[in-house]
Amino acid sequence: MCIKDIATVAVKRNSKWIIFDVMGVIFEVGDITNDLLVPFIQKRNDTISAEKINEMYLRASLGEISSFDFWKELGFRSEYPEIEREYLDAYLTIDPDFIETARTLVKNYYLAMLSNDVKEWSAYLRAKFDLNSLFKIIIISGEVGYRKPDKRIYNILLERIQSSPSNCVFIDDRAKNLLAASEMGIKTIRFIREDGYFPAGFEISSFAELPRVIERAFE
Repeated sequence: MCIKDIATVAVKRNSKWIIFDVMGVIFEVGDITNDLLVPFIQKRNDTISAEKINEMYLRASLGEISSFDFWKELGFRSEYPEIEREYLDAYLTIDPDFIETARTLVKNYYLAMLSNDVKEWSAYLRAKFDLNSLFKIIIISGEVGYRKPDKRIYNILLERIQSSPSNCVFIDDRAKNLLAASEMGIKTIRFIREDGYFPAGFEISSFAELPRVIERAFE
């Protein structure tokens, strides 16, 4: 499992945690299925429906099927793994300010990742951008079998970090994911990449704003 075990890292009690969503926060596009994956696949075979692609992605992101099975079920068995690498390399763009901001934050806080994603895709992107070194805890839906906003994935997170919700700030671009966290007592920051309204917590539109807003959230 790629979930980092809290027993393997030295963490002070009552330490402050910043929890990052991945798609729509660390990576710029939030709806990767409809905005990226569907066009990528339909460019190769326009008879595959968006509904089918979303269905298979959901299953893969819950760990019900592997990434290989995802491509095989869509008719791309002979093109795997090249087709997967092409998609991940060409279509997913990391926010250019994230790494520098994270390196600043890690001096004063512990960082965690909480992501709805296919476990193999997440592992590849984390290795490519050297993200593993920044995070003490990494929880991926494809590994634990639950997706945000299912509160069971947040409970797994809290169990792993061994800290109270009030010592945690969660950053996500989707209101439903933030609402579930807020209902559990976790402080929230919405990363605004698209228009919308979230009635609680803080908001940012760039990583340059994050350190200051984090301080305000923990006041």
